[in-house]
Amino acid sequence: MKDYKNILVINLMHIGDLMLVTPVLRTLRANYPKARISLLADKKLADLVQYNKWIDECLLIDKKGVDDSLPNFIRYIFSLRKKKYDLVINLHRNERASALAAFSGADRIVGYSKPGFSMFFSQVLPNLKAVKHQIHSHFDVLEQAVGIEKIDDGGLEMWLPKEAEERAEKIWQEHFTPGKRVVALNIGASWKTKRWIDSYFAQCADQLIEEGYELAFFGGPMDLEIVEACIGQMKHKDSRSYTVLTGKVSLAELGALLKKCALFITTDSGPMHVGVAQNVPIVTMFGASPVPGFYPYDAKDVLIKTPEPCHPCGIHECPLEGERHMACMKNITVDIVMKYAHELLEKYGDMAGNIPRVYGAYECKVIDMAKGES
Repeated sequence: MKDYKNILVINLMHIGDLMLVTPVLRTLRANYPKARISLLADKKLADLVQYNKWIDECLLIDKKGVDDSLPNFIRYIFSLRKKKYDLVINLHRNERASALAAFSGADRIVGYSKPGFSMFFSQVLPNLKAVKHQIHSHFDVLEQAVGIEKIDDGGLEMWLPKEAEERAEKIWQEHFTPGKRVVALNIGASWKTKRWIDSYFAQCADQLIEEGYELAFFGGPMDLEIVEACIGQMKHKDSRSYTVLTGKVSLAELGALLKKCALFITTDSGPMHVGVAQNVPIVTMFGASPVPGFYPYDAKDVLIKTPEPCHPCGIHECPLEGERHMACMKNITVDIVMKYAHELLEKYGDMAGNIPRVYGAYECKVIDMAKGES
């Protein structure tokens, strides 16, 4: 294994994709304890990784802002070249990330690449997220293209600044009753086909309130409309037992708040992976998403897989019509979600924030409804 001194990892994707890079950073530090290790990420996601203890520097690119123009993007590439990396690992297969890696000037460039840029790479590997977990595909890059033999897989990791934890504590004291257990709900997702039915979420919310739990609705500003639609269908929409924090907290504050929750019921989404990093028990529903690539990376979590034969379609909007529209999510019932919610609440509900981590135990429980699970 070559002794690299100056390493750059690139991932410009969304919340969940960036969280799935964190085991790579830990493994690189384990193998190169004296190297300078940097991570290049989207500026709007800085909260997720800028406090990561395995890296020396977090570089940020303003994808939708100042760095979106071609002249500024070229200037950004030249700023990378000045850092004289001897190894660049690209873990985001799109044009922008591939270009940054290809023209970085590094001695060795490896990872995923769009075809037009692959000629500048030392070694290109396929992203096998359709057949194995995304993290394991990243590990393939480290083993096959970098020569790493020791994988230190500590699962998903996210460190929080003191200010975010203090702000989360203030929010908690303002909105939740001391001694009450809180269940987090995340309704939104980047694809419509990843969203469980909002009326189903409403039924879960009502049942949890009737059982004495308090609720926290999370998600980004773009999710507020569907959260309001969900609440509008609740029997207990006038209850004081829920708080809408959708679009009101930063990613760091989201992490700090999730850590305090007894359970997280969520779609396949970025917040799901933040919840994994914060060690909160999770129940999630998968319709369009491939289970092998993106299941919640923790053995205590539960993934409910649709019985529909079109799973996983990978399509952002369901092409089916009538009763068949969004059948993948319609056929994941409230009863099965609540069954496993109760199972996790019974096992972990009093341990919010204090559940012990089990190194290496990352394969979640998959409930395959096509095999008769109910």
